[in-house]
Amino acid sequence: MQSASESRLWLAWLAKVRILILTLLLGIELAIAQFTPVSFPIRLFVDAILLAYTISVFHLALLKFWDEFRAQAVLQIATDLLLVSLLIYVTGGVDSSLNFLYPLVIIVSSILLSRRWAYVTAGIAFIFYGGVLELCYFQVIPSYSTTHPGLRTLQAIIVVNLFGYGAIAYLAGLLAAKLRQADTRLQRARGALENLQAMYENIIRSTSNGLITTSLDGRITLVNPSAEKLLERNEADLLGKAVASLFEDPLPQPGPQIAHSEMRFFAPNTFRKTFRVLVSELTVPEHGVVGHVYTLDDLTQIRRLEREVRMQDRLAAVGRLSAAIAHEIRNPLTSIAGCASLLAEMVDLKDEHRRLLQIVTRESERLNGIITDFLAYSRNKKYEFANVDLVPLLEDTLTLLGHRLEAQETGIKIERRYAANKAFVVADGDRMKQVFWNFCENAVRAMPTGGTLTVSVEELGTDWQITFADTGPGMSPQMVEKVFEPFQSQFEGGTGLGLAIVYQIVQSHEGKVWVRSKQGQGCTFVLRLRRAAEEDASATGAPAIEARKPPRPEAVIVPLAGKGAHA
Repeated sequence: MQSASESRLWLAWLAKVRILILTLLLGIELAIAQFTPVSFPIRLFVDAILLAYTISVFHLALLKFWDEFRAQAVLQIATDLLLVSLLIYVTGGVDSSLNFLYPLVIIVSSILLSRRWAYVTAGIAFIFYGGVLELCYFQVIPSYSTTHPGLRTLQAIIVVNLFGYGAIAYLAGLLAAKLRQADTRLQRARGALENLQAMYENIIRSTSNGLITTSLDGRITLVNPSAEKLLERNEADLLGKAVASLFEDPLPQPGPQIAHSEMRFFAPNTFRKTFRVLVSELTVPEHGVVGHVYTLDDLTQIRRLEREVRMQDRLAAVGRLSAAIAHEIRNPLTSIAGCASLLAEMVDLKDEHRRLLQIVTRESERLNGIITDFLAYSRNKKYEFANVDLVPLLEDTLTLLGHRLEAQETGIKIERRYAANKAFVVADGDRMKQVFWNFCENAVRAMPTGGTLTVSVEELGTDWQITFADTGPGMSPQMVEKVFEPFQSQFEGGTGLGLAIVYQIVQSHEGKVWVRSKQGQGCTFVLRLRRAAEEDASATGAPAIEARKPPRPEAVIVPLAGKGAHA
């Protein structure tokens, strides 16, 4: 038996086909009547057709209000038998050419109901057809036939139709049974296929690796949710796009063997990520290679941690070196500077020699400043941690910077964007001022011809984020990765230790610091510190809470560039 939805579709189809057949019969009979005289009244035939139209429309309307589809099938078959008998009668009875409609009703019965109902329909059709012929023959009802066969001939016609209807019922029932069996097998196969497809889709959607498939021309045809998350774009934006346009580096060439490569990717938020991309051919049996499959692994955190470890090693080595040589250099350097000063005060000294001594003194002072930075970098720093508000510290730094910029007429403007009036953290206020001043100093040096320094404060989850953005020339990706390493200054006369000291201070505060920059698009230093509760913050000038020892370097993760290792 069929499901309710299939039965509804069959019944609707039967009503529509009935209307189509009635229309064809009406058109054919009217066309014949125009050229050839007919023995039956056309008016009566048209009325029968109109009655059949009305019943068909009734069946269509009944489908919307009655859910007993089996009962509706029986009702439609019964009305069809009556309508066919009526049409055969009005078109001449034994002379009618419409007795082929009975087999159609029998076939429909075998499809809608069952094999047994096909035999019942065939029997009823035989009774109705024989009844019409017998009633017309014995003139119980008016006859519209032009021929009047004898009784035996009439009985032979009826018997022949009996065998014909029975054979049609048998064949139709057999075919309908085979059709139902095939439909059952098809449904099972379809269900198994849908389950298999759902399982594969769930596997693709659930895998943590990003998965992208493309056509042979490199256009994206499928993106799983993990790939959407990694690329920070939805599927609608990616479908149809060239996969090569997503990455900064050339993609590995697909081939019989799986190829892989590390690729740089700039997310819509301008952060840079590093992916390992594996590519293989998408092969379909009997069709060969139809596309390519790209698998994405996010290596951003791994590469960031690797750089972090290398950074810690370099910092430790520089710290040991600084502590070892700074004192050894400072003592003789002081003697050299003192002797040069005494020699410069000699009266009979030539001007040329005096200038040379002044150069020695000046360079000694500069070297002494470098050694001082060395010592400041290498010594274990003592921190006085307290609950402090970062906004007044920023204002003090920016106020001093603003007066200096006005006095020097640098053409640099300072723009403040504070999303909060207070930003409490547990920190050493003086060290934070040192961090802010280093960021501001770098921004000023990056804009020798003027520009804008934008300082922002905003709350992000459990952290405060402070950013210093300049409109200078920016930095290359290689410089971004090394900006917090010692001796990496890109400014003339700089020691390259300022940002390294900033890194140490932020690390000791268990914070995060990184830089975002592209050449020609300025540079942004980002600082994040854990937020402290405002109601627990001590007032300005309150005694500092117990100082904490700086955490071990390996216990603190401070990204060097971007979110993770982004540029």
